[in-house]
Amino acid sequence: MTQLFILLAQSVTGAVITIIALLLVAAIIGYFTAWLYAKSVYTPVIKGLEADKSSLNNQVAGLKDDISKLNGKVDKLNEKISKIEEEIAEKDKEIKHLKKPKK
Repeated sequence: MTQLFILLAQSVTGAVITIIALLLVAAIIGYFTAWLYAKSVYTPVIKGLEADKSSLNNQVAGLKDDISKLNGKVDKLNEKISKIEEEIAEKDKEIKHLKKPKK
């Protein structure tokens, strides 16, 4: 086993294998470090955004309720308007009837 390491250390192929192994270990360490950094930096930001999202969703639900209530009021007012317009039309007919001269 020791002879294998000695042969690998003395040859170009052994140096290439050693360099690749060290680069892989460095890449793994770098990836792990970056993951920990990103987790520590972005986790509070994500939690804050999720809290904002939930509060905004609650506001949206409240506004949808308000919209439905206001749409109900608008429908009632439109019904009143149509009734008043019918009354006005009837009154106009009565006025025209009364304005006609009798023969």
